[in-house]
Amino acid sequence: MKVLLQRVREARVDIAGETVGAIEHGLLLLVGFCQGDTQADVQKLAKKVLGYRIFSDAEDKMNLNVQQAQGGVLVVSQFTLSADTKKGLRPSFSTSATPSDAEQLYESFVAYCRQQYPTVATGRFGADMQVHLVNDGPVTFLLES
Repeated sequence: MKVLLQRVREARVDIAGETVGAIEHGLLLLVGFCQGDTQADVQKLAKKVLGYRIFSDAEDKMNLNVQQAQGGVLVVSQFTLSADTKKGLRPSFSTSATPSDAEQLYESFVAYCRQQYPTVATGRFGADMQVHLVNDGPVTFLLES
């Protein structure tokens, strides 16, 4: 499981010209799943994401998590994160989770995040989405299980 975490000033997901999820400042999470990912991976990374201290405190140090910064969380499924790019000029998806497994894990990830923190918006699994964001910093981290 991989989560590309970006601190944003704002972000939204559009599908066919309609906004389906949006946040003001907070975290944009692009989430991808690989074969062998489990519910334990989902909970571990969701907990880590919500606790990850990348927002500035009063002394301008990265000491606050998204909850302490009162930001939003926008979760977007990102199939291409699971690509194997080690060889050649074309990504391989042979290690990616099946669509049904990935959707189940994605829904679990979103549900766990919402249990821990109410300000969670989403894209739509498997949809052709346009993601708009203003990256703050820029601050971007790749977290892996």
